[in-house]
Amino acid sequence: MNKEDHSEQILQDERLDEIGFGGLKLIQKPDEFCYGVDAVLLADFAAKLARPTFRFAVDLGTGTGIIPLILSSRTQIPRIAGVEVQEGSFERAVRSCRLNGLEDRMEFILGDVKDGKETWAREWKSAADLVTMNPPYTAGNTGIPCANPAKQIARHETTADLADFIESAAWILREKGDLVMVHRPSRIVDICCLGRQQGLEVKELQFVSPERNAAPNILLVHMVKGGGREVKLLPTLAVHEENGDFTPQLLACYRSSASTEYDR
Repeated sequence: MNKEDHSEQILQDERLDEIGFGGLKLIQKPDEFCYGVDAVLLADFAAKLARPTFRFAVDLGTGTGIIPLILSSRTQIPRIAGVEVQEGSFERAVRSCRLNGLEDRMEFILGDVKDGKETWAREWKSAADLVTMNPPYTAGNTGIPCANPAKQIARHETTADLADFIESAAWILREKGDLVMVHRPSRIVDICCLGRQQGLEVKELQFVSPERNAAPNILLVHMVKGGGREVKLLPTLAVHEENGDFTPQLLACYRSSASTEYDR
């Protein structure tokens, strides 16, 4: 199918969005879960770490594939895979990949993160240079349940929990490989402790606030498999100005930037 001929790929209850990176487009279903600014922040954080030597990146809990799409535009990584447990989101990710003509660089796996060692990740042990993940923010059996099952799985730990995501990332990553994740500041202790248990050391932390002078509500974390025990706290990033406009720091996430240097 021609890259521009997407008339048969968009279903009646779906929409086609341009994501703001290289003219790439993403199929989403508004009644379910659509990506937000946290996905853009995560992809930008990960893209800054990508090096010319990186050959393989994996996005755990990829949803409709927004992170792999952005990484395909922002980096030169030749192989990018996404793993998703929800069949509907997985199927939309596959169609978005085909629509953008990225079948030679991207692949999607339908599977549960907690089952990776026995199923989809059996051949990926210590294979990835980079792992990204935007796991469900709400711990299992807590928070207000969502009436929509798709949103419930995306927002709450219904299958794989935070420990499963981190364990899977450690299995997939090569030694000195990079893990980048986005979560809530309230889970910072869990993230650090679970990471160390799996041989993943926190190297960088960045808090994100909805607007200047507001308390952070998003946390970006960079870990290194087998990394040293030294953490760098990056300046807090604000998403909005007081008038509601995006800040220059947020807008910069849509532009290419040099790799971050740090002591591995």
